[in-house]
Amino acid sequence: MTSLLSPEITTVASLTERCDRCAAAAKLVVNLASGGELAFCGHHANRHHEDITRVAERIVLEEGFAWAGK
Repeated sequence: MTSLLSPEITTVASLTERCDRCAAAAKLVVNLASGGELAFCGHHANRHHEDITRVAERIVLEEGFAWAGK
């Protein structure tokens, strides 16, 4: 499924989640258009930015994080 609209992107002061790939501190949390939620550290968020943007309904970034998808 591909999204025709851009996902809503918000920033927050800090995130408490851990990356679902490597358990590092999350810098980005994505609510999937198909349901569910995934968290990514900075490395994985930037590495997979195109895929994240394609499947996201809402993206929450930690303040100060330079995301490649934004």
